Amino acid sequence: MLLALVSSVALAASSPLQVVKAGNEQLQKLIAEGKGVEPLAAQAEQFIDFAELARRALGEQWAKLKPKQQDEFTATMKGLLRASYAKKAIDQGKQGEPAWGAEKVTGDEASVSSSILVSGDKFPIEYKLARGKSGWKIYDVITDGVSLVDTYADQFRSLISKKGYDGLLETLKKRREQLEAPAAQSGAK
Repeated sequence: MLLALVSSVALAASSPLQVVKAGNEQLQKLIAEGKGVEPLAAQAEQFIDFAELARRALGEQWAKLKPKQQDEFTATMKGLLRASYAKKAIDQGKQGEPAWGAEKVTGDEASVSSSILVSGDKFPIEYKLARGKSGWKIYDVITDGVSLVDTYADQFRSLISKKGYDGLLETLKKRREQLEAPAAQSGAK
């Protein structure tokens, strides 16, 4: 508990590049130790702003929601993204050391560029961060030109046009349950 508090305070005082580097190092350590999905997901919360990602991905629909609906959507997205992110990190296993690029800060927005070598091919990764009360946190990751926020936004618009907002929320809740079920089953064993 004390370590998490110290980590949070250190990240709050850090630059965007330092936040991304520290987050990557901590996750790679947990993966190497075989800690499982929940510790990875909990660690990700230290440097990923799930609420900001959800707000940006929902776009103009966000302003149409009542505060209680915004909270419910954020909680659903957070659970979905936590489970998805941690599972992908474990599935991909230990990666090579990223090559860190430039950090660009404009007001309360920042980007950090990097690349990673996978099977001899170099893949660019750009992290988008926003400065909030607890310091810099990631809200988007752009891998090889594809934005996580934009991808979700496209999917959300499509689902809203077909099923409405309630249908979108129900779809996300079902997907979250599917992702969390294997983690819960392996934790029960």
